[in-house]
Amino acid sequence: MRFPRPLPRLGLRSLPRPFPRPHRHDLLIAAAGLSCGLLLWSLDLYMNGGRLFEQRWAPLIPLVVMAAMETLRRTAPRTALITGTLVIAADQFTGGNLATMLMFTDVVYAAVLYGTPASARRIPYTTGLVTVTVTVVLLVWWQNAYALLVGVLTAMVSFLPALTGAIVRNHRDAAEAARLRAEQTALLAEMDRVQAVTAERTRMARELHDMVANHLSAIAIHSTAALSLDDAATTRQALTVIRENSVAGLEEMRRLIGLLRERGGTENEPAAAPRLAGLAALVEQARVNGAPSGLTFTLDVARARTEEKLPAPVELAAYRIVQESLTNALKHAPAGPVAVILTRDPQTLTVRVTSPYRSPNGERPGPRAPGSGAGLVGMRERVALLGGEFEAGPVPEGDPEASPEADDAKVRAKVWRVRAALPAEERTAES
Repeated sequence: MRFPRPLPRLGLRSLPRPFPRPHRHDLLIAAAGLSCGLLLWSLDLYMNGGRLFEQRWAPLIPLVVMAAMETLRRTAPRTALITGTLVIAADQFTGGNLATMLMFTDVVYAAVLYGTPASARRIPYTTGLVTVTVTVVLLVWWQNAYALLVGVLTAMVSFLPALTGAIVRNHRDAAEAARLRAEQTALLAEMDRVQAVTAERTRMARELHDMVANHLSAIAIHSTAALSLDDAATTRQALTVIRENSVAGLEEMRRLIGLLRERGGTENEPAAAPRLAGLAALVEQARVNGAPSGLTFTLDVARARTEEKLPAPVELAAYRIVQESLTNALKHAPAGPVAVILTRDPQTLTVRVTSPYRSPNGERPGPRAPGSGAGLVGMRERVALLGGEFEAGPVPEGDPEASPEADDAKVRAKVWRVRAALPAEERTAES
């Protein structure tokens, strides 16, 4: 036996509701207003007398409808106001109920407070105009003081609730705007903090790389030589260089730790920021480290006028650029001369470091120690922070003004050049 197919279920839940679910506070207000109105009605307390509809049950209709509008005061304030206005006008033809009028004042107040911004602006002006119009018309019609009393009652029922709602809404909007500004300020402060932390981490990473990479590269090169050559004298010399670089690396680490702890140095401690005066010792250390690889190192600072004072960040950047360039030469350069030249004019301190790029037979040797590729990035960042110019790459030998970006630079190049132009006066990249 075949059963008929069941009918498809209707998606009743997907049907839109005419109004959102009333707020529970609105339901309580409506219930309280309806209860008070029923109590007044049961006690035969009316506001009007001798009206069109004298039946005892007539005031109940406006009372119930107005109570229903109270449930929509928050979710549909415009509908509640329009219907409430019609209801309060109809209530004037019955005995009248005080609870109906009080609920209407609350509907006017809610229409301004919860309605659209346009309604919040128009309702106070409209109720004020209605109050003035009613007063003037009744004065002309009745020509007695009772017209003024009716005008005052009209203002109390319509204009004053609208004005109160506008004041409360303005305060609420101002508080919300202040809260949003506070959140935005907190967000901007957090962004500034994150940027500051990121910048500080980048600076620390750059300092660590520049300080330690030189010593660790020398240690790697000489430890490889000690392991590959079975010669006691060579091994002893390599171990001596390894120890010197280990001690120097520890001193550099202590200097950085002292900076991070914000501790002032003493005369027995190394300077917190290396200066150009320390380049001679740096080149001498590179000469010792590079001797087994056939590298020779020279330093020319005569044209730099080192006796003239430079800003500390500029001297630190120049020192680190020379240090990283010497480290790269120890890692990658074939046997040959490495020259460090500093020149200065009134506006610029120029640092040039040249090293062999190809061996005499035109081949490029492999690296003697592994590298991360962060050295050139760090040098470029240092120069950019000071608003200077930086370039690094292969150039033809004997052509110091050639650009590393030239099309045939790598084909004809026998020299690797690092050039940094630093401002003699401290400034940032933005200035």
